[in-house]
This record gives sequence, structure tokens and C-alpha cells, in this order.
Amino acid sequence: MHDHDHEHDREGDHGGGRRGGHGDGHAGGHSHSISADADRRWLIAALSLILAFMVGEVVVGLLAESLALLSDAAHMLTDAAAIVLALIAMRLAARPAKGNFTYGLRRVEILSAQLNGVTLWALAVVFVIEAVDRFRNPPDVAGGLVLVTAIAGIAVNAVATWCLSRADRRSLNVEGAFQHLLNDLFAFIATAVAGAIVLLTGWARADAVATLLVAFLMAWAGWGLLRDSWRVFLEAAPRGLDVAAIDRDLHDFDGVVDVHDLHVWEVTSGFPNLSAHLLLASDQDCHARREEIAALLAERYGIEHTTLQVDHHRESLIAPGDLRPGPDRAHPAAPH
Repeated sequence: MHDHDHEHDREGDHGGGRRGGHGDGHAGGHSHSISADADRRWLIAALSLILAFMVGEVVVGLLAESLALLSDAAHMLTDAAAIVLALIAMRLAARPAKGNFTYGLRRVEILSAQLNGVTLWALAVVFVIEAVDRFRNPPDVAGGLVLVTAIAGIAVNAVATWCLSRADRRSLNVEGAFQHLLNDLFAFIATAVAGAIVLLTGWARADAVATLLVAFLMAWAGWGLLRDSWRVFLEAAPRGLDVAAIDRDLHDFDGVVDVHDLHVWEVTSGFPNLSAHLLLASDQDCHARREEIAALLAERYGIEHTTLQVDHHRESLIAPGDLRPGPDRAHPAAPH
């Protein structure tokens, strides 16, 4: 085998290193399209429920003078916005790669998730400020109206949350919208409890306490979205993947002498990538080994998009000592 037959043996040069599964091939693209269409249907169903109920909740919240209900309505507005944003991001991410966008617009979904995390934090801050003010100066809250509306809200949000749970939550984009709805469900439960307390005991501050609890849940969910989206933007390895274990497996693979420049990252949710430079023993078949290693990474770690540069290992022709300046390479002596 001549040197040029095995030097720089890469996925893109010889094919086969890319194992499909991300819409690169026809079958993979068709499967991805079906999944995306199903996700869109579930998101649209949840959006319809949220918008219909939100209008009624605003009216009742104003009549009952309940901050908890109005905060729920505001959260439902952000729920609707989150779902719309997720639908837009899904549409953009489905566009094929072309021109300078070699991965297409898949990472738009991560931007959507990050924006959802930011809005959850912003809402949490607003609700804390309002709740503290209400706790100091509690208004007269109509506990009965609050309780009835909150119970209806629990039912509506439970159905909407179930709709989004049917979509692919491995996508941070879908997960962002799901977290909005899930927190709204918790908010309605807290509001129902507050309404019952006000109705039974007359303690109006229960409404503000419920709002503080909802704000905490929003902040917690927002932090999770921001953390995971930043991991993608900073090109950290996907959560749950042990890079050290991958490195050990590559070093232990039969015929592999050394591994350099190992990188593992995500383009978007559920799209892990790996690149590495592998040095093999001189008697190994670079093409065959690359295929086997790509199959191992796909089966053991779920990494189906790999770029592997595979070369034969050879001793350096220049000894390290030869790189140091010798007497003949020394700078000319300065004149006396």
C-alpha cells in the first residue's frame, strides 16, 4: 500500500464513516420529517388549548383581584409564545443545509430553548417582586373564583402538557415549551390550594405565597434550559457521554497505536458529533478499521456522525535532539 492510499483516510473522502440517522440519507430524512410533523401536530394542539383558556383566565383574574391567576395568565401567554417559537424553530431547522450553512439551521432550536429559559427567569423575577408587594399589602381575593378557575386550569394544562409529552422531548426546543407548560400546571395547583385557603380561612396572603412558589419553579426550569443550551453553544460533550471512556475504547481498539485531537460535541439536541485522529500499526487496513471504529461509536455511544482521520503510525524521521540548534546552527559570534 502506497502512502497516499492510507494517509488522511477521512469520512468525507471515502464515505461510510457517516452512518446515516440524521437525515443525511433519503430514508433518514424521511423518518426525521415524519417525526417533525408529529411533533408539530402535538405543539399546535397544546397551543390551541392554552390560548383558549388564557383569555378566560385574564377576565376572572381581574374580577377576583388574584395575582396568582393573573401571573398564571401571563405565564400562559409565555407558554403560547414558547410554543410558537418552538414551531418556528422547527420549521427553520428542517431546512436543508446549503451554502455557508453546512449544518443548515439546526441550532436555531437551541436558540429557542435558550430564549425560553431567559423568559422563565424574567417572569420569576417579576412575580417575586409583585408577590412581595402583595404580601405586604394583600388585596381582597375572591377565593371561590380563584379555586374554580384554578381547577379548570389544572385540567386544561394537564391535557396540554400531555400533548407536548408525546412530542420528542430529546429536543431542547420541545423541552423548553414543555417546561413552560409543566410549570404552569404546577402554578395552577398552587393557585388552587391558595384559593381554597382564602375561601376557608380568609388568609389573603396565601395568594402571594403561591406566586412565590411558582416563581421558584420557573427559575429552576429556566436554569435547566439555560445550562443545557449553553453546553451546546460552548460545544461541550453531550450530557451523559463520557469522553474519557470513549478515549479509552479508542486506545484499546485492536490495531490502534495512538489517538489525537479527540473532540465530541453537539450541533443540536440529539445530534452528537465526533472527530479524531487515529494512528494505526503499519500492518492494519486503515479503511476497514475506520469502518469498524465508526460502527463501535454508533452502537456503544449513539454517535453516528463521525469524522475519523486514520493514518499509519511511523517513527519520526527526525530525532527530537536534531531539532535543537547544533554548533553549525549557532548564531555567528559577535565580533570582538
